[in-house]
Amino acid sequence: MRASDRIDGLLDDLEQTLHSADQLVARGREAFDADFTVRLAFEALSNRVGEATKRLVQLDPDLFTETEWTFASRHRDKVVHHYNSIDVEVLWSTVATHFPRLRELAHSKRPR
Repeated sequence: MRASDRIDGLLDDLEQTLHSADQLVARGREAFDADFTVRLAFEALSNRVGEATKRLVQLDPDLFTETEWTFASRHRDKVVHHYNSIDVEVLWSTVATHFPRLRELAHSKRPR
């Protein structure tokens, strides 16, 4: 499989995951604070997004140069390896604020 085909597949997965994140954020901060399962879903989304961004940067570091790609990867590492000390403010902010920007970037990487 060509690298460009793998990038397309990862971008598809990433955009679908980011769409799911948008749907959870739309439930609001109150739902996030009140329902532990929503916070777990935010963690799972962070994991998937971060893993996809890591793979994209590995496949083409010259294409994926913006800091949002490495931020998502680092956020994933924090969520996965330090799950017992996750700052819920950072988790909410990342998914609610940073992920929409990442979605725009992912869309911009598509061939025109």
